[in-house]
Amino acid sequence: MKSLQTLTLLIILLSICSSAQSNFNNKQQDKETNTSLPKVANQSFKRGEKLEYRIHYGVVDAGTATLEVLQEKKQIAGRETYHIVGTGKSNRFFDFFFKVRDTYESYIDTEGLFPWFFKRRVNEGGYKIEQDYVFNQEKRLVKTNKGETYEVPIGIQDMVSAFYHARTKNYANLKLGDVIKIETFIDNEIWTAGMKFLGTDTIKVETGTYSCLKFAPVVQKGRIFKNEEDMVVWVSNDENKIPIHARAKILVGSIKMDLVEYSNLANPIAKLD
Repeated sequence: MKSLQTLTLLIILLSICSSAQSNFNNKQQDKETNTSLPKVANQSFKRGEKLEYRIHYGVVDAGTATLEVLQEKKQIAGRETYHIVGTGKSNRFFDFFFKVRDTYESYIDTEGLFPWFFKRRVNEGGYKIEQDYVFNQEKRLVKTNKGETYEVPIGIQDMVSAFYHARTKNYANLKLGDVIKIETFIDNEIWTAGMKFLGTDTIKVETGTYSCLKFAPVVQKGRIFKNEEDMVVWVSNDENKIPIHARAKILVGSIKMDLVEYSNLANPIAKLD
């Protein structure tokens, strides 16, 4: 039973709504390495943004998850970064059955919105994962904390950066049924994550009623979902593009996620009440 790990993955991946081709548009020339790095205009999030979610496993209030863009400013490879942290944890009641303490961190290039460093710490009922990925975007390599090195496309994303990169894209030209993809490095492999556009909708959660874009992830069967559309997510129909609500059937039951608090958004949110 890995409900909260799954939910953390959902929060990070459920808004992957940019095409892989867009990673290679508007590139910037790196003078030192003579390598073109992606450049992305970001008006969708800023330092200090924090999103908080409540997770339900069936009818049980199972825990919480957060995503936060810290105020910290750090340079990697001579470039400014955003330090972003995602956490998932079970509540006290659920701890008796399955204690979860998950943390995901990424240092993301502020100009190109691609990662330089990714850290993953999973502790779920005694099952642990410790992953560190160092990205060399100029050389198109990822080095792990196990001493392994992998070749990757320039601008490759990690679990966290993919979410924030996707939020910067323009959804105005999406048509019903469009599937849009992005390449992500997950568990030592390149994984193409996709989202199918299901149209616009209105969704009501604890914090209010929102105008939303509706998506279904297209994922590999057996990874998280039995079928491609066993999960549906509602993303705010505004410049922020944050997840408002998600419902999913997984291999051992079902989960639900609701936005319960948000702060320091870069833009007004599409709230209807």
